[in-house]
Amino acid sequence: MPRFAPFMLTAMALLSAGCGDSGSPTSNPQVNFNLATRAAPASAAGAALSVTTPESFTDGTNTLVLNQVDLVLREIELRRSEVTISCGESPSDDACEKLELGPILLNLPLGVGAARAFSVTVPPGTYDEVAFEIHRPSSSDDAAFIQANPDFDGVSIHVSGTFNGTPFDFVSDLNSEEEISLTPPLTIIETAATDLTLFVNLDTWFRDAAGSLIDPATAAKGQANEDVVKENIRRTLDAFEDNNRDGEDDHGGVDDGPNHT
Repeated sequence: MPRFAPFMLTAMALLSAGCGDSGSPTSNPQVNFNLATRAAPASAAGAALSVTTPESFTDGTNTLVLNQVDLVLREIELRRSEVTISCGESPSDDACEKLELGPILLNLPLGVGAARAFSVTVPPGTYDEVAFEIHRPSSSDDAAFIQANPDFDGVSIHVSGTFNGTPFDFVSDLNSEEEISLTPPLTIIETAATDLTLFVNLDTWFRDAAGSLIDPATAAKGQANEDVVKENIRRTLDAFEDNNRDGEDDHGGVDDGPNHT
């Protein structure tokens, strides 16, 4: 599987300023959607993301090295605090603001701090949930995306690296709708841009319940640890306000467990 440029978005990704956007100009404030896998030290807060390098994890016996992690998302949305339904439950223009329709291909940063993926305009307001789908592209629904990214036909996640020195290419067809509570809610005001970071804790993707590392080869489709790793991926996603782009929640740091709803 070829290596993609860091933080690449597919050419056909469609940005939208809101559910009812008609393409007309807007003066709404900007929301920057960022990605992070490691928090930056306090001394580096606000600095540019460090150069991408392999990530290494160990359990004392085994060593896992990640060289590249690719993730396909679509329908990234923010839910207004006053709305009582989830983003996918109603077509109402007032329920949620669409940040990205997708599908989009994201290359997760392996350095410290947050990397900007894209920016959109969103009406001022208070938002208490970010929703998105980890998406398995199909030729019937995503022909243009697959034409541009043929290795992702039926693949939503790609990880390459080594396990105890042996190279691997892990792919997953995980298809999952995710809703993550923003605590405290994200407040978007007219006079300033706001940064929202999706944090992905890669350290826990390939581990069992006891914390021991899992050989990615045993988590391939049909293998013994397939479901374990899929659930780990779902449960290690978090989202929060991160205006200094250090990969930590501006209101209290990265949680061990994300606030899924």
